[in-house]
Amino acid sequence: MSMEHQAFLYRDIDDFLSVTVPYLRSGLERDQAVIAVVREPNLTALRDVLPPRDAPILYFGSAEFYQHPVHTLRDYQNVVKESAPRSVCALAEPVWDGWDERQTLEWIRYESLINVVFEGSGARALCPYDTGTLPHRIVAEARRTHPRLLAPDHDGPNEEYVDPETFGSGCDRGLRFDRPRTAEYLPIENDDLSALRSFVGERACRHGLTQPAARNLVTAANEVAANALQHGTPPIGLWVWQDGTDLACEIGDNGFWRPGPSSLTGFIPPDTALQRGFGLWTVRLLVDLMELRAGWDGTFVRLWACGSARG
Repeated sequence: MSMEHQAFLYRDIDDFLSVTVPYLRSGLERDQAVIAVVREPNLTALRDVLPPRDAPILYFGSAEFYQHPVHTLRDYQNVVKESAPRSVCALAEPVWDGWDERQTLEWIRYESLINVVFEGSGARALCPYDTGTLPHRIVAEARRTHPRLLAPDHDGPNEEYVDPETFGSGCDRGLRFDRPRTAEYLPIENDDLSALRSFVGERACRHGLTQPAARNLVTAANEVAANALQHGTPPIGLWVWQDGTDLACEIGDNGFWRPGPSSLTGFIPPDTALQRGFGLWTVRLLVDLMELRAGWDGTFVRLWACGSARG
């Protein structure tokens, strides 16, 4: 069964309810597992219109559900798996405020990845976008990441839609990988990564990361470095620096990594630890943001621990 992924551009709360209430009720009528992840005040308004006695709908506030793109993908994946054999009807309103440019780009990419991760699941997802408050860029990208569009001027297949692999490649081209001269450097010369773990751990603690965040950053850096030693081309090195309240850790080598037939490797939740991309997926779960750039000058993986991880 194919997935239905639709952006819904709404103007105000009345417009929002006029579409989302019938949508959720249609999911119940089809005996789908219905979930609503919605921002306030829309969440309270939905609860008032669809009281519990009418519908066994699973409600979440967007702010608690949309905290990390990869975690959110995993959580929706769990909903789909746990609901089987019933398909899922999801009202999914992302959070677009509070992110820096790097994080915003990953959330935009996340909306595109939905089309791959849940392909064949039979799920339906309606993603509301408030055109009255959201930046024009976010609304424009919604038109590029959803195969279907419901807007005042359109209802049906979306001609502006870009397939996820092409879209992801465009996101990668937009990444900036300039590094400050003050970045601290550690060469990686052999399989003994104890010095690397100490190097990253000390700087994570000095930066004020919480113990879990520091431990996750060390684990992620160790995984990326081990992968570079196995598949990369020397010299291999690690850089660490502060960017405001964020801490960056970058591992690079002189090889030109090619992900194979799909540029989505490492973004799609793997089925097993043996599946290609498992290591990169695990790293993405450990840090606030992971960026990868591969070119003729080498392959570089940048790990970010953001200010929210400070104690």
